[in-house]
Amino acid sequence: MNQDGSMALFQYWNRLRGNRPAPRRSEIEPADIKALLPDTFILECDARAAPVFRLAGTRLCATYGKELKGHSFASLWSERDQPAVSRLVRHALDEKAVALIAFEGLSREGRINSFELIVLPLEGGRQSVRALGAVQPLMNPFWLGADPIVENRVESFSLTDPDHELQFLKNRPTMPVPPLAPEGDALASRLDEGGRRIRHLVVFQGGRRA
Repeated sequence: MNQDGSMALFQYWNRLRGNRPAPRRSEIEPADIKALLPDTFILECDARAAPVFRLAGTRLCATYGKELKGHSFASLWSERDQPAVSRLVRHALDEKAVALIAFEGLSREGRINSFELIVLPLEGGRQSVRALGAVQPLMNPFWLGADPIVENRVESFSLTDPDHELQFLKNRPTMPVPPLAPEGDALASRLDEGGRRIRHLVVFQGGRRA
């Protein structure tokens, strides 16, 4: 976790949950995270169990050049990464784990910037599966917010049990994305079949994609 905003949101979420797997949505007080609100979002699952934006901050919407409320979370990502990202978020929600994604955002004019995204599950029961999250740019170029990001491309990710892996906050590297087969969703398949689970942590073997 490299960005101060991601760290601050995690620490707030972690304080709220105490010794529980996750805090309740009703416990989130916007005033407590006022400085972070422009970059934060709330996800919920639709009837197909796919994550969609319930709320999104003003700066985040400006980054993508549109109101994100009601949009599919996966729709922000490259076609190649969409199934894997959806599966990763679903695992985070189901397992009450913390998902962290490093990615490149490609703008409409072909510019590229790096970002960090965190997803923090919330407790709401099976009928109200939600998560709190934030997107933080690693740099703030002059064009960000004016030249909208049109596609996210995953660089690395981690899925972590916060009760057993708190050291990831300081020096745990994110995991390089395994190669994705052109004809299939290899990463999503590995989340279901090839990952080695240690409690809530899913560990993969693989190298950086070409």
